[in-house]
Amino acid sequence: MSIARFAPEYTACVLNEHFEDAKALFLAPLMSIHYAHLAMLTTQSIISRVDARAIRDALDAIPLDQVQATPFDGLCEDLYFHIERLLINQCGEDRAGRLHTARSRNDIAMTMYRMRLRELLLDLLAANLVLRRTLLDLAAQHQHTVFAAHTHAQRAQPTTLAHYVFAFVEQSERDAARLIAAYERTNRCPLGACAITGTGFPIDRQLTSDLLGFLGPTGNTYGSIATADYLLESVSTAAVLLTGFGRFVQDLLLWSTGEFGYLRLSDGFVQSSSIMPQKRNPVALEHARAIASKALGQALAVFTSLHNTPFGDIVDTEDDLQPLVHSLFHDASRTVQLLAAAMRNAEFNIEKMAVHAADGGATLTELADTLVRKHGLSFKTAHAIAARLAAAPAGYSLAKLLAEASAELTGSPIAYTGEDLSAILSPQHFIGVRRTPGGPAPEETAVAFAASHSQLASDEKWRSTVNDALAQAESTLRQRSAAL
Repeated sequence: MSIARFAPEYTACVLNEHFEDAKALFLAPLMSIHYAHLAMLTTQSIISRVDARAIRDALDAIPLDQVQATPFDGLCEDLYFHIERLLINQCGEDRAGRLHTARSRNDIAMTMYRMRLRELLLDLLAANLVLRRTLLDLAAQHQHTVFAAHTHAQRAQPTTLAHYVFAFVEQSERDAARLIAAYERTNRCPLGACAITGTGFPIDRQLTSDLLGFLGPTGNTYGSIATADYLLESVSTAAVLLTGFGRFVQDLLLWSTGEFGYLRLSDGFVQSSSIMPQKRNPVALEHARAIASKALGQALAVFTSLHNTPFGDIVDTEDDLQPLVHSLFHDASRTVQLLAAAMRNAEFNIEKMAVHAADGGATLTELADTLVRKHGLSFKTAHAIAARLAAAPAGYSLAKLLAEASAELTGSPIAYTGEDLSAILSPQHFIGVRRTPGGPAPEETAVAFAASHSQLASDEKWRSTVNDALAQAESTLRQRSAAL
């Protein structure tokens, strides 16, 4: 009868948890690494083709569904040694042992982590793309929907809903660029670095890299094991995305309040109260905010875990950390997916938004601008005149107040009719003259719309190309293995 070799406390607190995590996250990458390394060893004549076929058949015979269902028994340290034990049972210790030529658990682990992380980056990018497409569809419907933008949480100036949405879309485009850059630095293969100094065997690192869908091998063998900057870059990218995302969601929640009444989610994304029948709670947005905050906390925990650790092979980058990385990306992806779904059929109260866009002197900047353009005043003087109108008593004629203020401040009254002032101070005029590149004028948002659609198509094509490359590498690996 076999006896567990590890202390029960160590088994319960560490090894069992790691075994379950590894089965869930790394079994598939581990098996792919075995097949790729076997193909490379055979190609390089480091092991014989006869041994290679026997090892391949043994790998093929491992019942992965049973592995997933197997509890940790304490007889081996981790999933790698559990698979090795199954391999030995299939083809014998001598042949099974040949598979581990010119490699270490160190480079295997680092390769598994990168393989999983690149999937997580692609998943988050996919969610980003869906949200951007949803928001572009929304912006297309609201290029002329006027509302009051806020600064310092106070009504500031009129803009359009499309203009506001494009601000977040552009931020999301930069998030995608950061995800793509992080993917390309993550997608390098550490196999061949072995424990930390490489090997004396004539291995082909490019071959194993190609078979596993990497862009190429990592460089310095010490750094291949010791560095974690690719991971920190990926986590940083997710943290930046989540922080900007949370700010957008916070606005949407504010707009969903009865006091604002701008935004109404469809019934599938709200819940009622167990005691208050009138309640229509926009809980999908609250969940999006909460999940994003949770994921951001996990991202910060990754940095905390790695801060001030030795620059070498350490467990701090491995079994205890990797589930946290997976969890933060999983949460980041699902919160972005949730928001995209919630906004797909969301409705905006266009009339209410338009009313507030004209309230509180939100267009007085344009009056000051008009006085500068038409009458040659300095902006400071024009601003002072417009400020008098902001403090106008209820019912007082704005045209009369303008004449009085301009006479006092410039020595000459400026005369406008009430209709003239109404036109100058209308939100539509305010928006229409703001043709600054990137501004809210409809012709400018049309430019933004075209640019964002083009960028979305480019990013979708990049993702499709990468997925095709990974699928092709997987197919090639199966063919190489079958041909042994």
